[in-house]
Amino acid sequence: MTAQTKKRGAAENGDGAIGLGLAAFIANNEELGPIVRHAFESGKPEALLHSLRNIVKMKEVEIEEICRLHYEEFIVAVDELRGVLVDADDLKGTLSDENLRLQEVASALLLKLDELLELYSVNRSVGEALATLKICLKVTSLCKICNRDIAQAKLHSALKTLELIEKDYMQNIPLKLLKKVIQKQIPVMKLYIEKKVCSEFNEWLVYIRRMGKEIGQAAIDQASLGRQKDEGMCARQREAEECSHVGFDEHAYSLDVENMDEEAILEFDLAPVYRAHHIHIGLGHGEKFREYYFNNRLMQLNLDLQISTSHPFVESHQPFLAQIAGFFIIEDRVLRTADGLLSESQVETMWETTISKVTSILEQQFSRMDTANHLLNVKGYISLLGTTMKKYGYQATSLVEILGKNRDKYLELLISDCRKQIKNILSNDSYERMVIKKENEYDMYVAALQLEPTDVAPDLPYVAPFSSSVPNACRIVRSFIEDLVRYLSFGSSMNSYDVVKSYLDKFLIEVLNDAFLNLIHGGSLEFQQMVQIAGNIAVLEQSCDMFLCHAAQICGVPRRLLEKPHSGLTAKAVLKASRNAAYSGLITLVNSKVDEFMLQLPSINWTVEEAPEHANDYMNEVIIYLHDVVSSGQQIVPRDALYKVVSGALSHIADSIITVLLSDRVKRFNANAVAGIDIDLKMLEGFADDTYHSTGLSDLRKDTSFKDCLVEIRQLIDLLLSNQPESFMNPVTREKNYGSLDHKKVAIICDKFKDAPDSLFGSLSSRATVQNARKKSLDVLKRRLKDFS
Repeated sequence: MTAQTKKRGAAENGDGAIGLGLAAFIANNEELGPIVRHAFESGKPEALLHSLRNIVKMKEVEIEEICRLHYEEFIVAVDELRGVLVDADDLKGTLSDENLRLQEVASALLLKLDELLELYSVNRSVGEALATLKICLKVTSLCKICNRDIAQAKLHSALKTLELIEKDYMQNIPLKLLKKVIQKQIPVMKLYIEKKVCSEFNEWLVYIRRMGKEIGQAAIDQASLGRQKDEGMCARQREAEECSHVGFDEHAYSLDVENMDEEAILEFDLAPVYRAHHIHIGLGHGEKFREYYFNNRLMQLNLDLQISTSHPFVESHQPFLAQIAGFFIIEDRVLRTADGLLSESQVETMWETTISKVTSILEQQFSRMDTANHLLNVKGYISLLGTTMKKYGYQATSLVEILGKNRDKYLELLISDCRKQIKNILSNDSYERMVIKKENEYDMYVAALQLEPTDVAPDLPYVAPFSSSVPNACRIVRSFIEDLVRYLSFGSSMNSYDVVKSYLDKFLIEVLNDAFLNLIHGGSLEFQQMVQIAGNIAVLEQSCDMFLCHAAQICGVPRRLLEKPHSGLTAKAVLKASRNAAYSGLITLVNSKVDEFMLQLPSINWTVEEAPEHANDYMNEVIIYLHDVVSSGQQIVPRDALYKVVSGALSHIADSIITVLLSDRVKRFNANAVAGIDIDLKMLEGFADDTYHSTGLSDLRKDTSFKDCLVEIRQLIDLLLSNQPESFMNPVTREKNYGSLDHKKVAIICDKFKDAPDSLFGSLSSRATVQNARKKSLDVLKRRLKDFS
């Protein structure tokens, strides 16, 4: 008993210690973690919870007591706090309004202040600018006075003005750029004043270089005019020679007195050169001036020899060459009139150097040119340059030589350009016959190009036998001849007719003829287009003689020389061969179109139960197409060629029918199907016979008529419809009625031929008797053909 009592007392003492410690921690706002950890470690969590509950009860009592004592004070404090919040909001709004008004007033004042400061700055800048301008104005005024004095040759006054600027104003000039310019110009102006005696000559150098191009161009124009006169005289002489067989025409040769005056050359002033030369001689500086003149003119020549890189040479070659011509025309005048200012050796040296440089430039530029017209234009001008300089005693042999070296290239470019033009006009042609409604159109497209043998204009509207590409092609050929003759005639005295004829032949064969062949074999033409192409080739074939006459005329060859044997063009025969190729192409086109219609043949009913009454659709389409072929070809195609086209088409149709019967696409056919083919064939034979006679093709008296082209298929159909097909094996009958048939083909076709099967009561009819007899005869023929094979 005593021991238990002691233990309980100890426990209560322990709980009291935990409660006191816990209360002390809470009162001091310390962490409770150590107390809680100690309670659990000592195994007394219940005591801890008991102490916490006691503390909670004590605090609740204290809170209730405090609330009871200070209840009214709390309410008053809360009301005062709310009043303070309302006052604070009013004060805040008031401050915000005052702040806005303050900002508005202050912003306007700040803007005014900024403007005022800016005005102060502007005022200061304007003041400085005025001060600067006063100084600069005074300086520029002095510069102006100086320039005026120099212009009026008041050199002393000008020099005084320069000294005044340099002494009194130079250090006070506020603008660095103006000061720099004036500092730079004062020595120049002093030097200018010192060398005033040479200024007039220097101005002349500028003037004469500017005039050099005009002088050279005027001289070259005179040479061109002279060449035109010579060509006109030659043309009149040729006309007179052509008319000489009629008699002498007193007006054939006449003296042209209209332009007998000396050629007018642009005048240019050499007085400054003479004056400067004599002044320097008087001063004892003649040799120095001669050296000065030569060096300056040589520098100008070097500048003239620099070609423009901003423009193509074909555009800049005329000013370039005219400048050079003008330079040496001037030097020739100076050499002859300036009293020893230049020596002949100096002029000769400059000319040789120039020719070498120009030749090098021309070789380089010619190698870059890719257009024949450009090369022709440049060559023509170079030729005129050589003619012009020769009049003034300058030799231009190397210029003529370089023109000869580039002949092959020019011809290649010319042919290439014409090939592109021919290709373009052929590709853009609709290949429909030209309808000419106006007389001027007839003159332009027919008469001017001599496309009709007579000079009498037909009634309009005139339907030409050719399409629009023929006149265009003729113009291209004539242009080719004219350009070629122009190129060969520049700087050459040889007779160029043989060369022109050779290249004309080459052009017609390799360009014009090849272009037509490419069209013919291209596979993209319709029948009407191929017909027109054949007609076009025929017209151009006849025009070959006209082309040759045109070449002879502009080359100055008498027309009587063209009448000699073997004087024509080979191209004429080549074009004829191409025309025949076009006719062959017509046959191919027609047969190809026929094949499209014949594709329907295998799809017809080959075992039809009743014999048809009308022709099959494919045959109707074939007949319509052949009618179009005949009507289109009859207008342009020669009768012999039209005969070949139609006969070839008929033979092709016959072969196509036999090919279908032989092919695996037809496994079996009966007599009714053969009767339908017979109707088709009769319709085709009617067309063949009517066309052969109505078109006049029978007048050709060919060994084979159109109907004869169908003889093989006709004999085959007759054999299949015959009541005694076994008679085919009789040599006499076969020779008489089936001579065109091949027994191997007949064997294959007969093997497929199955007559209609007997009906249930077929043996009671007389028709069955006939069918049975024909079937037996056909069976006999099949066996004999097998034995024969």
